[in-house]
Amino acid sequence: MYQRYRSLVLHWLKVPPDPHPPFGDPASLRVFRAAKNYFRLRLFGWGLGQVAALAGIIFWLVVLLQVEDTVRQRRLAHQAPVAPTDTKSFADYAQRIGAVEKTTETTPPKTPAAPGTAPAKKPARHVRINGWAGFKLIFVELALWLPLWAFPVLWVLKFFGIALYLVQIPLTYAIRRLDFEMHWYIVTDRSLRIRTGLLRLQESTMSFANLQQVEVKQGPLQRVLGLADVHVQSAGGGGGHEPGQIGESLHTGIFHSVSNATEIRDLILERLRRFRQAGLGDPDDHGHHPAPPATATTDATGGDALAAAREVLAEARALRAVLR
Repeated sequence: MYQRYRSLVLHWLKVPPDPHPPFGDPASLRVFRAAKNYFRLRLFGWGLGQVAALAGIIFWLVVLLQVEDTVRQRRLAHQAPVAPTDTKSFADYAQRIGAVEKTTETTPPKTPAAPGTAPAKKPARHVRINGWAGFKLIFVELALWLPLWAFPVLWVLKFFGIALYLVQIPLTYAIRRLDFEMHWYIVTDRSLRIRTGLLRLQESTMSFANLQQVEVKQGPLQRVLGLADVHVQSAGGGGGHEPGQIGESLHTGIFHSVSNATEIRDLILERLRRFRQAGLGDPDDHGHHPAPPATATTDATGGDALAAAREVLAEARALRAVLR
């Protein structure tokens, strides 16, 4: 049942079930997913929300039953409700209907009024409602002003809310699970790709040519659950930044809540080291064709020597063009 629902949702949202691998050798492809404990944590939060919603439904169901019963008895006894407009304040209204446990007055300090000043303020009255019984009396008084057909309408709305609550349980669970399954972290020998989200799909690809920093972060709750985040930072491809402002153009990809963060970090660092030793450039600069293997000209200086040789070659070509 879930698999069919999953296929339908992905089809409606136009989300491919599996992301396309990034540029690199297919034999080097490694796929990582968010850990099961991360899904259990999100499921726990979902369960708390469902329990809170159920408690609210039960509470207002009890309120409706008690208020309706009291209103029926008051109407049979022909007891007229107290009109809120007949009282000057809420304190007076609550006191007249008997919902007050205690009333206190705060009298401002007496100071001689200067000529031409406003008169002193009247004492402020503070009321304390008599617990649940007091609140119920307020609901009853207000419900007595409703027409006779109001309670049947309230019951229809109540049953509709209960039905809606029961229907949303499997749907919200499936959405929560499907969103967890959409966490994809793919690493090749030349780049990595991170795809997350269901309703709002986010996909980022980083080339090792621009990779700047790889670090592992872990919060207290993640430490308890055996989870961690791998933050991968790379320099942005856009220009316009001064050499001293490179850090401002960094963007971050996060391997969120994985159970093998150290393994992922070491894998990326190892492939980044090999990438730089091979002197490979950004895949975008080569039309997404595999770079040629490193030759004997790649000595201990690695990519720096190769980059310098390319720069000299470009200057030689420009000089030859000028001489012609």
